[in-house]
Amino acid sequence: MRKLTLFSPAAIAAITTLAGCSGGSEDQQQAPAGGPPPDLKPFVMREELPQRDRLKASISDGEAIFSNRCGYCHLEGGMGTNLLTKQQMMAGNPPQMGLLANREDLTADYVKSVVRNGKVAMPPISRTEVTDAELNAIASYLGRGK
Repeated sequence: MRKLTLFSPAAIAAITTLAGCSGGSEDQQQAPAGGPPPDLKPFVMREELPQRDRLKASISDGEAIFSNRCGYCHLEGGMGTNLLTKQQMMAGNPPQMGLLANREDLTADYVKSVVRNGKVAMPPISRTEVTDAELNAIASYLGRGK
């Protein structure tokens, strides 16, 4: 019976070297110790939503719904926040404007349009993911009633 080998020992050594792992070879160069890694921001937990009828969200639920439905990308450390922070800084604004909750230039209609149609790296969000009632609450929260 023939033994099946997925990777040769040379391939395994090359993979572990590229991955920065020790493949057991004593002659592999270790990364220099430059001190402890930088402090990372704590993971931002999304707010849990109470059990309710998603088709009847109230305006007062806007912040919680935003945190729960949009928080993956638009809370601190999210990809959307990082991209918006870069965009805002290039426009001469402080980095805090990368967080949508800090913005004062958003209108409810603009928020609804971006959510449903998408914009650049943000895909359109369907009515299954965020109902119209939830979107109205989010848009009122972010649009500050404008």
